[in-house]
Amino acid sequence: MVKEDIIRDKDDRCNELLKQMEAEKKKWDQEDEDEQDETDVLLSKAIELALAQGKGWKPGEKEAYLEKMMDDDYIHPMFATSQEELEKSGMAEAFSSLLYDDPPARTMMEAKGKGNEAFQHGKTNVAKNVQYYRDAINHYYEAFHWAQKVTPDVQALDSQGKPLEDVPVYTEHELDVFKSTVLANAAMAHMQIKNWGYVRDDSKRSLAFNPNNIKSWYRLAKAHQMLQNWEEAGDAIDSGLNCDSNNKELKYLKLQLEKKVSRARMERQRREKARAQRVSHVKSVWKHCKEAGITLGRVPLVSTFDDDEEVEDTVSNDEARWHHHFPHTGKLPQRRNDDIDGGQWTWPTMFVYPSHNQSDFIAEFCESDMIALRMAEVFPELDEGITETSMPWDYNNEFVCSKLAVYFEVHCTGKYDDAVHPESVEKLRDQGAAMRFYESSRALKGDEGPEMATVARCLERKHLHKQRKAWIKEHKSLWAKPDPCPVVRVHPACTLIDVLKDNRMVVPNFLVTFILFPEDHPAHESFLKEHKCLGILGGV
Repeated sequence: MVKEDIIRDKDDRCNELLKQMEAEKKKWDQEDEDEQDETDVLLSKAIELALAQGKGWKPGEKEAYLEKMMDDDYIHPMFATSQEELEKSGMAEAFSSLLYDDPPARTMMEAKGKGNEAFQHGKTNVAKNVQYYRDAINHYYEAFHWAQKVTPDVQALDSQGKPLEDVPVYTEHELDVFKSTVLANAAMAHMQIKNWGYVRDDSKRSLAFNPNNIKSWYRLAKAHQMLQNWEEAGDAIDSGLNCDSNNKELKYLKLQLEKKVSRARMERQRREKARAQRVSHVKSVWKHCKEAGITLGRVPLVSTFDDDEEVEDTVSNDEARWHHHFPHTGKLPQRRNDDIDGGQWTWPTMFVYPSHNQSDFIAEFCESDMIALRMAEVFPELDEGITETSMPWDYNNEFVCSKLAVYFEVHCTGKYDDAVHPESVEKLRDQGAAMRFYESSRALKGDEGPEMATVARCLERKHLHKQRKAWIKEHKSLWAKPDPCPVVRVHPACTLIDVLKDNRMVVPNFLVTFILFPEDHPAHESFLKEHKCLGILGGV
């Protein structure tokens, strides 16, 4: 069906609906007034309004209304069963105005008075019924709501448009003070039932309208104290004392929290200093890689248990399927400052032995060192008369330097703009991407606290989502995985810098990884059948 037919069909349905509504209205209007209940009268008015809106459409207005009415998720405000459904209908404002005939300036004062009365009942209630405080909070929020509807410097009018002399005219400053006061009162009521998060939030909102509200500063400081946000508590105390240096409550709270606030501020300074050093370090690593022609890469720091893109993406399913892995060791390449190596760089390096499911980690592998030198340190040749290697897992005594084949995997074999599978290595395109990856990997391991871990988790999920979406767009499914990585064999006489500068080498996660096999081991043959060998680096 073409678009014009769809629009024509919707027009016919709309006209039919208007006729039915008009006929129903006539039917109700013909009834005696005594027989009509409140529902009939209200529905009659609603139909009259709908009929009026159904005529004299502006360009495009009718099509937009039809599309909304035909939406399966749309609920007419007349049939809304909750405030949320009423908000979605777009008619909440109109319906709320039907409930209140008084001007907002009068209603806001009445709501505030009800809030104060409920709060006093809560204070004097012997049974300590917290419902009084909840009622007070709702009344204060209602007062704030109506205060936002008051137009400053304008006299309130009645239903006939006549000025209401008994309703004062409020300036913008007076309205701001009123909003600040009712929000501070709401924070006070939240304090009584120990809702410290709401105390913090309402105090902040109160101070946004009146920064000199000393009560809000105290309640904000108290909320941060109970939430154990010591530095934020100290900042709130200092700001409050700047407004009123003689406030006894704030001075006592400052004395009470002085040591904890001082310790928290020193800890923040330590973290900022450490972060500045890390930033400088990553910048120097990136600069060295650019000058030496070394390519860096990364893998996702979060992944899912189920790669089926058809799984319903609900919150519960999504959270159940996410898990973390930490491919980055936390080590970065280092530059030596001693005279022995003349300022050479060293890299964290991993030797992986798939045939025996074992590995070794070398914290500092100098760029000028030969691969054979490091291999000899880990797997020395057997001296005369010795028939067993020192590795307890090497049952056949195959792991000696001269009998090992060394490989590195070739990642990122596609074009620059090609989509990257979520399980593959992705190139780090710039210094900012390298910094974000390094900081995220630290945060996810908990080095920066739970809040930063949450931020990093969200950023990594967003990154992985874009990666998955791009791959599905190009290859239709996540099951269309790329072929196993090709490999390059490394001659033991090569130095580490020879490997790093090879244009096929991408260093994922700042960690150089070599794969080692005994020459005659069956796993070596199986590995080469699965991974194409692109040649030998170095040697003759």
